[in-house]
Amino acid sequence: MNGLLRVKAMRPGAVRSASTSRPSLVNVAHREEDPADGYAEPRPLPPGQRRAATWRPNHYGRVPRIDLATWSLTVSGATAGHVDRTLSWADLEPLPRIEVVADHHCVSRSTVQDVRWGGIPCGAVLDLVEPADEARYAIPYGSYGYSSIITIDDLLSPRSIFATHLDGEPLPPEHGWPMRLVVPHLYGWKGPKWLIALEFCVEPRRGFWEQRGYHFTGDVWREERYAHQE
Repeated sequence: MNGLLRVKAMRPGAVRSASTSRPSLVNVAHREEDPADGYAEPRPLPPGQRRAATWRPNHYGRVPRIDLATWSLTVSGATAGHVDRTLSWADLEPLPRIEVVADHHCVSRSTVQDVRWGGIPCGAVLDLVEPADEARYAIPYGSYGYSSIITIDDLLSPRSIFATHLDGEPLPPEHGWPMRLVVPHLYGWKGPKWLIALEFCVEPRRGFWEQRGYHFTGDVWREERYAHQE
């Protein structure tokens, strides 16, 4: 492969399977993460990061007990037409599916490589509930009041995913079951586990860790860790 990304669908929201009973599956992966390319050299890590031998989940609060029968994802705020929508698990099941192979970067400087996420491309959800033209930011919320702030552009990256699976299996509870946000080019705190809401906004507002001294953007390749760097 000669490109930086293996992308079989450039606009995730437009991907649909030929069958109405099952969503389509596409794969989005870094070139250097594809062994078929024959790259034997260790690929570079973002500045300040170290490879982790094991992945120890970090999170705010206890692992919640969630019942899919009552779980929902509420999309609100600066939506097109100013209409909020609450999406049940059944509402999300017909949406397309993708797989993203990406490194997971913790702001504490550890990196877990070649994590295989499966789930719904973020663009597909934004096709269901579109942000208003003036919306520039999105606040994803997890359980216990946890939140972060990202831009709409980051949310619409082809590799941004509302993950429901990890390495081909449903997310373990400690990794965010039933759904977590994954934006691979941002530090891990930007993607809440146990996702329950997404709010579009016109003006920026800081999330949980951003209020506690962490960077507004959190780009791993620019090493945007702390607020004093802004």
